[in-house]
Amino acid sequence: MNSTFYSERMKNVAKKQLSLLLTSGLIALFAFGCSPAPGINKTEALHPIAVDYKIGYINLAGEVVINPQFDEGSYFSDGLAKIALGQRYGYINTAGKIVINPQYDQCYGFEEGLALVKLDGKYGYIDATGAVVVNAQYDDGWFFSEGLARIKTGGKYGYIDKRGAMVIDPQFDTAEDFADGLARIVIGGRYGFIDKTGKIVINPQFDSAYDFSEGFARVWTANKYGFISKNGGYAVNPQYDYAESFSEGLAVIQQDSRYGYIDNAGKIIINPQFDYAESFSEGLAMVRMGTRYGFIDKQGKYVANPQFDAAWEFSEGYALVRVDDKYGFINKVGKYAVIPQFDNAWPFKNGLAPVVQDFREGYVNGNGEYVWREEE
Repeated sequence: MNSTFYSERMKNVAKKQLSLLLTSGLIALFAFGCSPAPGINKTEALHPIAVDYKIGYINLAGEVVINPQFDEGSYFSDGLAKIALGQRYGYINTAGKIVINPQYDQCYGFEEGLALVKLDGKYGYIDATGAVVVNAQYDDGWFFSEGLARIKTGGKYGYIDKRGAMVIDPQFDTAEDFADGLARIVIGGRYGFIDKTGKIVINPQFDSAYDFSEGFARVWTANKYGFISKNGGYAVNPQYDYAESFSEGLAVIQQDSRYGYIDNAGKIIINPQFDYAESFSEGLAMVRMGTRYGFIDKQGKYVANPQFDAAWEFSEGYALVRVDDKYGFINKVGKYAVIPQFDNAWPFKNGLAPVVQDFREGYVNGNGEYVWREEE
């Protein structure tokens, strides 16, 4: 079986993580920068398939619309998908036409109209026509975020704009992408924040810090987590053993080995009572009691009692769950939309979910019906 999907996201109770591991090492279907959009983007709702070790694409009905012919292929982003012929990477459009010839050592999904590419060991940027906007010259590069891209040269991090102009000189030991108008930087082992002019607006003072989300940033100091606002003042004093960033108005916190949720004023909304909890997604959050996972609403009420061996956050109205080594999906009222039956499965993306059953890969819809399945 020529596997085409990532392995499941693995979690530990210390912190949430997403493990993007290829099941065969043959192809990378999820290109960087191709995160699921809210709802279903029918223009880009093409899904990669592998037939005889070549990649093609199907539509939501399971019809092959781009014949398998590529050595690698990603999901579409901004109307283009990364593909490979041999060891060189380029892009196709949704009609399957090569619009940017395979010529790069590596390339990534389009973000804010530009894509990061690698050539001769250096990174640069191209636009959707394939025109070089920023010559491949940096030791490392990242996606554009809020109009600026982080680059690394000479061991230091800085930022460029979409014309390729250096707007913040490389000077930081570590730096992250802009979020909510500010970016994390590290100077002398301490974390702070800069604005888009490069001015330090929150002095490096924290043992660790995380991106701003919904107007607040999670910080860690003296072994405790709290939250700061954009003026650098504490909105929630460091007091928790662990915390997650705000999502949909609430943040996960851990206190005395129990997990609960606070609002952005620091008020406890859902009392710490769970053995583990994750951030809210689509109005619901996954929690664990003992060894079983369930889902709660924002009042802390169970919509699905802890009963699953594993569970993942909601995506496009469905949550992936595992029971007795079989995978299925529940809906937002906690009922099975698809009874656990698959040997492996992944969350819904653009209307379909990739699954494996009896060593055969396929895609199912929200009713659990196969729209495409690998031949035996």
